[in-house]
Amino acid sequence: MRKHLYTTICATALALSGCSQLESGSSGSRDVVDSDYPEQVFWGDTHLHTDNSMDAFGFGNRLNAEQALRFARGEEVTATKGSKAKLSRPLDFLVIADHSDALAATKTLYNTPRAELLADGFMLRWYDMMHESDEGSLQVTTELIVGAADGTLPEAFLDPKANEKRNRDVWIEHGKVVDQYNEPGKFTAFMGYEYTPWPEGNNLHRVVMFRDGADKATQVLPLGSTGPNGNPENLWNHMAAYEEKTGGKVLAMPHNSNVSNGRMFEMQRYDGSPIDKAYAETRAKYEPVVEVTQIKGDSESHPFLSPNDEFASYGDAAWEECNLSCAIKTKPEDYGGSYTREALKRGLQLMKEIGVNPFKFGMIGSTDSHTSLATADENNFYGKHSGNELNNKDRVMASQSLATDNGRFGWHYLSSGYAAAWATSNTREAIFDAFQRREVYATTGPRMAVRFFGGFEFTADDTDELVKTGYTKGVPMGGDLVGRNANKAPTFLISATMDPESASLDRIQVVKGWLDASGETQEKIYNVSWSDAGSRKIGADGSLTPTPNSVDLTKGTWDNATGAPELVTFWQDPDFNAAQHAFYYVRVLEIPTPTWPVYDALKFGLTLPDDVIKVQQERAYTSPIWYSPRG
Repeated sequence: MRKHLYTTICATALALSGCSQLESGSSGSRDVVDSDYPEQVFWGDTHLHTDNSMDAFGFGNRLNAEQALRFARGEEVTATKGSKAKLSRPLDFLVIADHSDALAATKTLYNTPRAELLADGFMLRWYDMMHESDEGSLQVTTELIVGAADGTLPEAFLDPKANEKRNRDVWIEHGKVVDQYNEPGKFTAFMGYEYTPWPEGNNLHRVVMFRDGADKATQVLPLGSTGPNGNPENLWNHMAAYEEKTGGKVLAMPHNSNVSNGRMFEMQRYDGSPIDKAYAETRAKYEPVVEVTQIKGDSESHPFLSPNDEFASYGDAAWEECNLSCAIKTKPEDYGGSYTREALKRGLQLMKEIGVNPFKFGMIGSTDSHTSLATADENNFYGKHSGNELNNKDRVMASQSLATDNGRFGWHYLSSGYAAAWATSNTREAIFDAFQRREVYATTGPRMAVRFFGGFEFTADDTDELVKTGYTKGVPMGGDLVGRNANKAPTFLISATMDPESASLDRIQVVKGWLDASGETQEKIYNVSWSDAGSRKIGADGSLTPTPNSVDLTKGTWDNATGAPELVTFWQDPDFNAAQHAFYYVRVLEIPTPTWPVYDALKFGLTLPDDVIKVQQERAYTSPIWYSPRG
């Protein structure tokens, strides 16, 4: 075992009395022991916004980083609109990812004495609007979002040179709070931010996550995305410079590729030039993980790309029609660069062409909540922003008339998702390293435990000691398999255990993508384990008899007896070709459950329109395991 000694704040008091707030200046120590292999799954949100985000504050959020961290740790806080907010279970880790562009700008403007703004009519107008009403603040936010997209914001907001002192002060103060609430072995608080280019409204956002504490992370400022910095290659250069300067480590996670109009995973560089080996190596190094599911839709796949996948349309409603700003309608030919399964397939093509796969990434979920509240449970969903918190009876059908609104502000928001990391301890180092090696997975909210191992020597008997055997005879999710001389098909050990506070399990599927002999990409979905195996059968087309829908919409309940508490299986690829590059990942589906609008309808006595999605099958997506022929 590997042992690290960490100094923690208020550790003794927390252990003895459950103190609700860490106090600066108190001290204690705890030995954090890393297990020999990742024995435990840790749950977190890597994409949360506080009042330091330009848009979050404009939408009304008045909760700061400290309140966000206290909430994630399991404490009760008061939400911006006055309701008491608390998770049923604490999270294990959190990345507060406030926007680097105009960091704390709206909060700073709001708190500036009005007399100091009299000479600046533009800023004075925004100040007055923000103080007059929620509607005025919303209009300011609208103008900010539009201005950020078209480059017309005043220098006082976006120019990094003009705002260097404010950005530095905010970043340093943020680092103090994050370090104060980081408690190795109990709760991990990461330094991070969101880098937000969106050329013509096409989402190219990344969340940046540091392995290091504030002592290193605050030696550089978060990179803004205006001007030439909007090219993600400049972000990677910024990250490389940070690592060289500090000896630290940092990674980035693309998100919301579903509203990028094909640009997130396009088959060329940002400037239109060809992808070469150096680009592919850099992208694979600094972007080992992609956020595949969150509030603004799900980016795993799309029915247009996967017409034979009956579960490919999760969360697509409204988000598939146009890009992030809705300035450009999305055409079917754009879908390929917007969804992760297709990106994984494109990665196989590029691997064949240039020898490096730039799209070799693991998958996570996170919230992208702008309320400072990291909630992903359907019955405890605090919405995207403070105007859509839990106590807003009109939020299901809300439309905020923003320039970025396409009817997306209501029931189209998903209560999604969370990131799960298999790590050796609950520390920055261990969890970051799990992300780096891609031993992570995504869920749309439920905390089901999912294991996925690949190898060539597994047998069906190995499911008895699945985890131990998985690590000793194979590789976990995120790993690589290289072909054997005997051309033996790879074998896989898979297990899924239901979240005890959520629904039982419907099925386990393996999603395979490969490069055929003609260089074209293919995919296939295999149902490999399912509940009620005695009565549910696989059809000639590979489809499985659907699980019964036991949801009672008049009560917001379902019957867990219709699913399985656990599914465990051994599987070998029946269509294996040793000469073909391939990837495999696991998708786990729960039985049908109600969506958050159903709980709102029951709470407020609402009648939901027919087009509102009321029942869904929540899910998990693991990081892939890649197969390569022997070279």
